[in-house]
Amino acid sequence: MTELSSWLPAGVDTSRPSAARAYDAFLGGAHNLPVDREFVRQAEVVFPGVAKACQANRAFLRRTVEYMVRTGIRQFIDLGSGIPTVANVHEVAQEADPACRVVYVDNEAVAVAHSRLMLRDNPNAAIVEADLRSPATILAATETRRLINFDEPVGLLMVATLHFVPDEDDPAALVSEYRAALAPGSHLVVSHATAESRPEEMGALEALYATSSNPAVARSTDWITSLFGTFELVEPGAVFVPEWCVDGTVCPSYPEHFIFFGGVGRKPEHGLVR
Repeated sequence: MTELSSWLPAGVDTSRPSAARAYDAFLGGAHNLPVDREFVRQAEVVFPGVAKACQANRAFLRRTVEYMVRTGIRQFIDLGSGIPTVANVHEVAQEADPACRVVYVDNEAVAVAHSRLMLRDNPNAAIVEADLRSPATILAATETRRLINFDEPVGLLMVATLHFVPDEDDPAALVSEYRAALAPGSHLVVSHATAESRPEEMGALEALYATSSNPAVARSTDWITSLFGTFELVEPGAVFVPEWCVDGTVCPSYPEHFIFFGGVGRKPEHGLVR
């Protein structure tokens, strides 16, 4: 393991697991701590297959970015982007077109530090250190305004992040505010934890996350679907993430056993939409 001093920002709480570092561990990354790896071990005990679910969620992100690039989207905002790992949004998008522009947003110290390091030589990508619960701050940030033209379609990603927003912060209203800022033709990508297929195991996983720096709450598939508002769902609609296949990818058996549910919505070109 790399010496912590070589990659861990000063002031980081190393006594409690964080969602970003745990997710990095679920994906097989190297920027996590023993406390995060122990958290991942316990998570796999209470919810067998949680690591595979996280990996399926990452594959969903890649497929959605590839889809949006094919439809003509050339600018992206990734809210709650996490620690850089394999197949980041800018890597996927810029592989197809180097002119694609990407703004990452996160408030976790390790995620921000490593994003800055990764992006320092990339003029078409940047990280904004902010909490996604502050849409006005994020949308007006210097790097956002430098890279994103809100008069043109944007690909907005909220992948595996809204379940860390508690009910009292009204995550649905936050999503509505972001949707309203987007031009017609923009796409919204959402994935979110749900308890519907494995309620007892998800309850145990929520209890485990309550011991971390980032408590999480699973929500219903109907609630998750409602986040798209009047955006038009792209086929196959709102589904468990392994089922979201538009390129002939074979869906695994029992996709409902996976944690994450979501989809892609497109803002119509006409009418009053939010």
